[in-house]
Formats: sequence, structure tokens, C-alpha cells
Amino acid sequence: MSHKRRLAQAAMVVVGLVLPATGQRKPAPDFRLASAGRGSVQLSRYRGKAVLLNFWATTCGGCKFEIPWFIEFQTRYKSRGFVVIGVSMDDDGWKSVKPYLKEKKINYPIVVGNEDLARLYGGVEALPMTVLIDRHGMIAASYSGVVDKEACETGIRALLR
Repeated sequence: MSHKRRLAQAAMVVVGLVLPATGQRKPAPDFRLASAGRGSVQLSRYRGKAVLLNFWATTCGGCKFEIPWFIEFQTRYKSRGFVVIGVSMDDDGWKSVKPYLKEKKINYPIVVGNEDLARLYGGVEALPMTVLIDRHGMIAASYSGVVDKEACETGIRALLR
């Protein structure tokens, strides 16, 4: 069984969110990957926006549970300088991801990640894994498992102030 498949089958864990003080934050590693649409997504292009970076897979139950929340957050906060970026960790890449995007009508940029990107973010040990990045490109919060929707939204609002 592949490493990615084990991640997708990890138990669903709900975690809270704690935002460290701005001075304690570390830079979010930059990346550039092909997107589901035309072109590519480069994280550094989103400086000035608050970013929710979500590592997920089409086979991950917890991911399927929280993606509708992220669609909702993208709709609600986009005009305030917020964006969700999804990083699929599916073993077969776009083959699984493209049909899933059409079916779920995901309204935010999606890229297919790889082990190198996962390592940059400390190793993605379980899916889903979500990282909140402030407007300066600094990691404000990172957590594994299904996010607590209310706590996540509170964190987003704090980053948008």
C-alpha cells in the first residue's frame, strides 16, 4: 500500500486551531504547480491574501467531509482577500482529481502535490492536513485531521482583520 493511500485511510480526527503570535510564525514554503485550470498556482503570488492550504485526496473520508466547508469559506471571504488552495495527494493525480472537481463543483484552485511539497510542509503524515497562511506568507496555523469548522472560520476571520 502506498504512503499516500495510508494517509487517505488515516482515522478522522477533529482538531482545534491555535494561531501563534505574528512574531512566532515561520514562512510558508513557496511552490509552483500546474492547476486544474489553465496555468499554474504559485503560493507567493497570493501574498497580501490570507490562504487556507488544504492537503487532501479523493479517497479520504475526512477530506470529503470538510471540502464543502472550504467551498463555503471561499465564497464567503474571497472578496475580503482570502483564498483556499487545494493540494491533491492522489496517487494517480489528475485521473482521479478532474472528475471529482467537476462532480463537487470546487470553486478554488486545485493542484496535484507530490512528496517534495509534502516534505516542505513538515511531511504530510495524515490527510486531511490544513495550513492557514497569513497575508505576509507566514504559517499562522497547521493541523492534521478534519478541522473544527467554527474554529477554522474564526482563524480565517482573525487573519482577515
